[in-house]
Amino acid sequence: MTQTLPAAVGFLAEIRAETGRGAGRPLEPVFASLGSRAELQEQSAGQALRIVLLHSGAPDDAHARAGGRTLALAGELYNQDELVRLLPGAARPDSDAALVLALFEIYDLHAFRLLNGRFAALLAAPGRVVLGTDHAGSVPLYLSAAPGRVLAATEAKALRTAPAGRRLPARPVRRLPGTHQVPAGTVLDIQVAAGDCTAHRTWAPPLARRTVPEEEAAETVRHALDRAVRTRTGPGTPLVVLSGGIDSSSVAALAARRAAGPIDTVSMGTDLADEFPQARVVAQHLASAHREVTVPTGDLLRRLPHTVWAAECLDPDIIEYLLPLTTLYLRLAGTGRRILTGYGADIPLGGMHREDRLPELDTAICRDMATFDGLNEMTPTLSGISGHWSTHPYWDRDVLDLLVPLEAGLKRRYGQDKWVLRAAMGDLLPHEVVIRPKLGVHEGSGTSSSFTRLLIDAGVVPERVRQAKQLVVQELFDRVVTEGRHPNEVPLDTVVEQVTGPLLSGARPVP
Repeated sequence: MTQTLPAAVGFLAEIRAETGRGAGRPLEPVFASLGSRAELQEQSAGQALRIVLLHSGAPDDAHARAGGRTLALAGELYNQDELVRLLPGAARPDSDAALVLALFEIYDLHAFRLLNGRFAALLAAPGRVVLGTDHAGSVPLYLSAAPGRVLAATEAKALRTAPAGRRLPARPVRRLPGTHQVPAGTVLDIQVAAGDCTAHRTWAPPLARRTVPEEEAAETVRHALDRAVRTRTGPGTPLVVLSGGIDSSSVAALAARRAAGPIDTVSMGTDLADEFPQARVVAQHLASAHREVTVPTGDLLRRLPHTVWAAECLDPDIIEYLLPLTTLYLRLAGTGRRILTGYGADIPLGGMHREDRLPELDTAICRDMATFDGLNEMTPTLSGISGHWSTHPYWDRDVLDLLVPLEAGLKRRYGQDKWVLRAAMGDLLPHEVVIRPKLGVHEGSGTSSSFTRLLIDAGVVPERVRQAKQLVVQELFDRVVTEGRHPNEVPLDTVVEQVTGPLLSGARPVP
């Protein structure tokens, strides 16, 4: 549990009953994330198990076996100390995988309701497979199931050649028949022989709202965020993506307080826009080892295929948000780093809704918390394609359980967005940072305007730009996920031309 990176960052698993009869060829372990690979094979009680672990050098810590059960875990837990106290005896499990398996032996699938982490898990028992995601589904998990066969992977592209599975209580994946994504905060309990599947929710965004005095709210937010940063920092020097806004600056300040020496910070901009001066203020205040990365707009847009490849997302707005991050991660050379970001704070705090009317603000927060699932905004594959591990303190389960239920007046107060966070961090950051208005990463880097300009230059009229963006993202998804092409083999100009041709001619594009 002292590694810089989690023991495993992904897996591909195949569980088959009555082996030797029509088993078919094993799936090829195709991942966008980088990592070493280790294969685990077992056969017992008329059932065969094959797991390919995508690991960081400690494959034995990524799986555990006890009581006839085998568990594979991609990711990490953040509340180990609390969980260990639930186990009988004094012995502490030597890995997160062993800890989850020990809890499962006590609580069965209800063990997943106890976990605060960033993970996808698979547990195989005689005749049974249990698949679980963390509360936010931040490590995506996909499956295809049919009688006598269950296939699961942390990237959909690993299942693109899987035989068609049956319909399941999960989200279908575009143009991959029978492949589904396990919902966030959900456990799927599958009977292997019959292929029957039952879904159990393990977490849901709170709907009730709490009224808390200002000072108490700020103090509680500070404490929860500080703990989330601490549990994600690891033994090495953390690297924080820094924009100079309140979200990322708060994470950097809390990480710097706990570090033995200067932390590393990095900012990214383009030839169109950057937030370098604002980030520099924070870096100088924290005395961090700071780096600025400028990416030409053309290079940024050429990473659109890589962003879709990593995120496996069809939403053009989300792809715009993630494009600058993917581009930055690909620029960070060297061995795998643990990267902390301020990404995601806007969702529970309503930061992107510049709205003084509190009913509308809370409605927007409810909508965003209800619709984040499946967008893969938090997927570690974004940084995994360059061998890094990213994590997001604002989407810690305990932080969400605190931020989401705060009444809207604590999120928009005295004319400031995200007021409670600004109040919580006021003594750790320069005043100009604390009061700086919100600016999205796609705005500060010029990403949205670049993507728009690309399409307008191709002849798309402004009122059809959004439709064109949707079609471009769909076409990229089809090529790099369902067809399995590497993004380096997908020229963006060709995709744009293919998509815009029907739009310019008035023909109806193929969805």
